[in-house]
Amino acid sequence: MIQDVFCTQPPVKDLKSLLLGRLRFEGKTTELKVFTLPTCSSCPAAKTIASEVAEEFGIAYKEINLATREGLNEALTYDILSAPSIAIDKEVIIRGRLVSKERLEDEVGKRIEKWRERVSGERVQST
Repeated sequence: MIQDVFCTQPPVKDLKSLLLGRLRFEGKTTELKVFTLPTCSSCPAAKTIASEVAEEFGIAYKEINLATREGLNEALTYDILSAPSIAIDKEVIIRGRLVSKERLEDEVGKRIEKWRERVSGERVQST
């Protein structure tokens, strides 16, 4: 078996991760953020779903606790006041409710595709 000596990527778990890799948009790594509260009964499930989707798409994942000053300040930059809420980079995609893993995959996939098209268009215009 011949190996690519220039390959610096670790082995990939699934095809979706292979195709997407670590998505970078406008010079930053894309990040899926889930805003939670300790008293929220839906938040543990939302965190599990969001972390699995982030891993599948090869994007960063961050949990933000709205009960902390730092977490609340970050949530306010997104106009989030309810949990669970989920944002990808600067866009809130789920606000104050639990959604299925399939729905979150669809929402994240749509955003990533839109951003890839935008980045591809910018590259074509700049050449």
